[in-house]
Amino acid sequence: QVQLVESGGGLVQAGGSLRLSCVASGRTFNNYVMTWFRQAPGKEREFVAAVSRRDGNTYADSVKGRFTITRDNNKNTLYLQMNSLKPEDTAVYYCAARTGFVSRTTPSDYDYWGQGTQVTVSS
Repeated sequence: QVQLVESGGGLVQAGGSLRLSCVASGRTFNNYVMTWFRQAPGKEREFVAAVSRRDGNTYADSVKGRFTITRDNNKNTLYLQMNSLKPEDTAVYYCAARTGFVSRTTPSDYDYWGQGTQVTVSS
């Protein structure tokens, strides 16, 4: 079992930055693929970025060059550095985990989810 707790969301102007954090419980954090998803009102949950042993860091095209995913296995923490934010980045951001070493971009492939943190980008 893994419990995930996100933090770091907030309100920011377009062009600004935020860093999200996701702290995981358990002692085998490095055995999980860790991923960020987001969900805007009225839209489906979508993949943002993932980090895994086999695939390294992977990103959705919409955030490439602006967002950076990192993980600190010593602190059981996943991060998402978001720069050059745009109003279309506004969403609830979720941290998710799945056992194994291969990244997946489909929410149903993930076993564990955090409660989400709201990111709002004003124009």
